[in-house]
Amino acid sequence: MFAEIDTAPRSSPTQFRDLPERAATWKPQTQVSCSDCRLRELCLPRGLSDGPLEAFSAAVFAHRRLRSGQALFRAGEAFDSVYLVRSGFVKTLVLLEDGREQVTGLQMRGDMLGMDGLASGRHVSDVIAVDNTEICVVPYERLETLSQQAREVQRHLHRMFAKEIVREQRMMLLLGSMNAEERVSAFLLNLSERLTARGYSPSHFVLRLTREDIGSLLGMKLETVSRIFSKFQKAGLIEVDGKQVRIVSINGLSGILNR
Repeated sequence: MFAEIDTAPRSSPTQFRDLPERAATWKPQTQVSCSDCRLRELCLPRGLSDGPLEAFSAAVFAHRRLRSGQALFRAGEAFDSVYLVRSGFVKTLVLLEDGREQVTGLQMRGDMLGMDGLASGRHVSDVIAVDNTEICVVPYERLETLSQQAREVQRHLHRMFAKEIVREQRMMLLLGSMNAEERVSAFLLNLSERLTARGYSPSHFVLRLTREDIGSLLGMKLETVSRIFSKFQKAGLIEVDGKQVRIVSINGLSGILNR
């Protein structure tokens, strides 16, 4: 669907040390104040007072732009910052023991990335842009200091971490208790809900993940994903035209989960 990304198996995260330095592809962009950003309510707590807002804005180190297929960070790299998606879309991957890559999520504007490095000081996943993407970079030490000084920021940071835990739990539930059709229905409905919260159409959108990526995310084969999309289209639940998807019946998709 979108430009294919090199997903050749890798034997060890240490191989990432041989990759080109990220600085070669990343260039700091013109600083944009958080107070002027139309996405601030996705990233920051509502009603944040001027002092903490200015402090958070100062903590944002840079805005970095990625082209589709470029990595934000790779597994094994040192953890030093958290990242907020300002525009575009990225996917997260983990490397399985047999060398295969497992897609673990699709993140979009307002989502926070990089928390996987908190436990060990090194990232355990890859983050790859699947669209032209802009990222806000916040050094973690600055964020920690700010959260200690401003309780609103500390509470919001905890909520962001909790959202990630809930997302992981929902994915485990999806993979452990749903059949193939239910998984695809849940994926489409969840995507619709997230896009709606960001001001996009709830029923007409572009799939940023390939069918293969969707299969990896949902624990299904590519052929199964394609078959279910075709089945849903024949049933009048969705319309698919290449990358474009239109949900014709949200109630119909919801009914698959409730039957």
